[in-house]
Amino acid sequence: MTHKNTVLRSIETPDGGRCVDFFIRPDGSFGFEEYRRDLEDMRGWFPIGFHGKKSFGSQSEAEDKAVTAVTWLKNLL
Repeated sequence: MTHKNTVLRSIETPDGGRCVDFFIRPDGSFGFEEYRRDLEDMRGWFPIGFHGKKSFGSQSEAEDKAVTAVTWLKNLL
């Protein structure tokens, strides 16, 4: 059985081209990932930040690290 992460919060740019998802893993650790999509391309979101394997002890810690790693995010939090 595959366990999936549960997204707790998703923040999208106003133009809909990028987003960051904050999630909790089945083991209780937290993380985040940055995604992008091309609106004219119907294939969906693609990870671009490669932050998803980083592990944090709280959602707050993940959000703090994401603001540092994803430059556009600080303007939306």
